[in-house]
Amino acid sequence: MTDYLEQAQQQALYREVTTLEPVDAVHVRSDSRVYLNLASNNYLGLTHCPIVQQAASHAALTYGTGSGGARLITGNHAYYTKLEHELAAFKQTEGTVVFSTGYMANIGAISGLATQADVIFSDELNHASLIDGCRLAKARIVVYRHCDISHLAELMNTTPCQGNRMIITDGVFSMDGDIAPLPDLVKLAEQYKAILIVDDAHATGVIGPGGRGTTAHFGLEGKVQVQLGTLSKALGSEGGFVAGSRILIDYLINRARSFIFTTALSPATVAASCAALTRLKAQPALVATLQANALFTRQCLTKAGFAISQGITPIIPIPVGSAKLALAMAAELKSQGLLLSAIRPPTVQPGTSRLRLAVSAAHDQAELADAVCKITAVAQRFDIL
Repeated sequence: MTDYLEQAQQQALYREVTTLEPVDAVHVRSDSRVYLNLASNNYLGLTHCPIVQQAASHAALTYGTGSGGARLITGNHAYYTKLEHELAAFKQTEGTVVFSTGYMANIGAISGLATQADVIFSDELNHASLIDGCRLAKARIVVYRHCDISHLAELMNTTPCQGNRMIITDGVFSMDGDIAPLPDLVKLAEQYKAILIVDDAHATGVIGPGGRGTTAHFGLEGKVQVQLGTLSKALGSEGGFVAGSRILIDYLINRARSFIFTTALSPATVAASCAALTRLKAQPALVATLQANALFTRQCLTKAGFAISQGITPIIPIPVGSAKLALAMAAELKSQGLLLSAIRPPTVQPGTSRLRLAVSAAHDQAELADAVCKITAVAQRFDIL
């Protein structure tokens, strides 16, 4: 362990936790100083929505602070029924099942569905939870180049399969902010009778009409058999979910180990998710504001000289290269009042370290413009611009 930690420090890959005190949806306090938070996945600012806070408080005072058991024993309180019903309507599926985290939803769904006779085709930039779900499954895993439909088609054509084929992809990719080419994936899935699994962790509440995610973004409702998602990002709470057919949901309730063998979420947590979803449905303009802020920030960065792809997702990477340089730039920006992420291996491939901005609907565009000015000056100082 000592050798591993020393090597991590030498390679600028050592990680440690930092204590932060949220001030509001887009500012945090650390060591008596307030920072503009450009590192959070609180995309719609709902963590500090009074309606969401009040729902959580009422549930805790009424039903207690914990669920008191696994969902199949004593932990399935009434808020779960309400949330799963409303999520299914939101995702336009027959049903949903809520897990304790998005990570647990992903590993539970994939390992629960796949068998030894199956073949999983997985995008090379999929989230770690999808990768770990594939590893836990007994199926053969075939990795295709990022969003490369031609490569995926070639692999599907040449890879023998005795059972089911599964295509697994992020909807919005967490490190690059790009959107999976879902129409092409649907065509391939239909051609090879494959099960299509899309992780909408960074798409739910972010893209699609009303924030309904990648499937809705492309108008492909009913074409994706398994939709995964999280309640801890745009919806400002905790937990994960799987949306799909009724038989899929019933199967996972009986099959997914990460659903069966864990204590259920607290009433306060699930009540907060219910309130956040209600808020999103009542105020879909939040999604438009988020997308406008993301587009504004991308345009400001492009105007400053950064090679930034244009788009509407709030995840905006600034390529840096080395892990040491990413850390140094993040530290300098923090000294100027900006908190953003230095993304390093193993989260990304060696040599592709980056600064990652995460924009929120709660950000003010004047603050975003000022942040871009500071980022530009630091990038010039470190000779990457």
